[in-house]
Amino acid sequence: MFDSKAELLEKIRLGESSFLEFKEVKFKGKRIEGPHRNSLADGLAALANSRGGVFVLGVADKTREVVGLPLERLDAVVEFVRNVCMDSVEPALEHVLVDRLLLPSSTGEEVAIVKVDVPRSLFVHRSPSGYLHRVADSKRPISPALLARLFGERGQQHVVPFNEQAVPQARLEDLNPSLWSRFVTPRSDEDSAIFLAKLGMAELDGEGLAKPTVAGVLMASDDPRRWLPNAYVQAVAYRGNDILAGSASTAYQLDALDAIGPLDRQVADACRFVARNMKTAAFKHMGRTDRPQYDMAAVFEALVNAVAHRDYSIRGSKVRLRLFENRLELYSPGALHNSLTIESLPYRQSARNEAICSLLARCPIPDEPWLATPRQHMMERRGEGMPIILDNSVELSGKEPKIELFDNAELRLTIYAAQADAEQ
Repeated sequence: MFDSKAELLEKIRLGESSFLEFKEVKFKGKRIEGPHRNSLADGLAALANSRGGVFVLGVADKTREVVGLPLERLDAVVEFVRNVCMDSVEPALEHVLVDRLLLPSSTGEEVAIVKVDVPRSLFVHRSPSGYLHRVADSKRPISPALLARLFGERGQQHVVPFNEQAVPQARLEDLNPSLWSRFVTPRSDEDSAIFLAKLGMAELDGEGLAKPTVAGVLMASDDPRRWLPNAYVQAVAYRGNDILAGSASTAYQLDALDAIGPLDRQVADACRFVARNMKTAAFKHMGRTDRPQYDMAAVFEALVNAVAHRDYSIRGSKVRLRLFENRLELYSPGALHNSLTIESLPYRQSARNEAICSLLARCPIPDEPWLATPRQHMMERRGEGMPIILDNSVELSGKEPKIELFDNAELRLTIYAAQADAEQ
């Protein structure tokens, strides 16, 4: 991050941020007096627990002045950073990159600094001040709810993934047999509780009693909102290009739908909502050619991804679909899972909810006229979903979809509509 000197200097001049922290290094004799090793450990761990970033040693944090480090002390500073990463953070920060650079000071003289690149970690790290993360330009304690989610997201083995945890108030009888029996294979002659447990839809306690899991109620109950109030897709079609585009005499909402029920039904209903509310332009060249605003295979993939990979442990957040005249916005609760980044999404895959993804991979795609796809099941788990979203949308509208992450807690995918007056 901030790989060029010019970019790093620009960021330093702008001040500390969610991705950048810097400190002046002070010496007392041969000993490093500041920053204190606990303070440095807190800063490095907070970046690793967030989305990664850069820690620069040799810049005054109050004045943003590049003050530098004595060349003869560079080895000592690098060793100090290494010891802090290994001894003052649990688990140790083993993948930081430490670099020595020359940057111009305020007088134009080149001085040495130490740049520490901290990647977003696969683990959640505890430093001397506890579990911290980066919020804007400061470090803050991680709340218990967020800490639980981070442990689940980052795959620490002692934490059961949220979608495989039992739902305390649910009973096995709450699962609809007509919904879970569609996952039964012809040779499945096991007891239903054992079969559901193998699918991740139920959890057996020490006495062999079964309770539905989060995945179970999401895929095999008539209305998962009974236990997970925000486990549905809220779809709204708006007039114009913003939420309040209507006038006093014109409704600003054209249509609305709460897609409820099992996740595969939610996807199908939300797709039908888009299909009936989008416009289709007709062109006459060599015969009539219809061009819809959105490629429905891309919309289908986007909705499958949203319900499959959202963070169901986040209370008060639902999948939201907003349809405007010039774009479709899809909001999905949760940060990117594991070590994924927005840049790597088209090339990598990582499932937050393995049980849910496995079940969706058994669900046939809807037999609908609006969906043209060679797929046979809702998820093929070959990493093709994001390329389909990007490539099909660009081919239709000429604009690449946009992916954004807000507050490390919600993703927004924007798919731009094909314009009726655009020639193809």
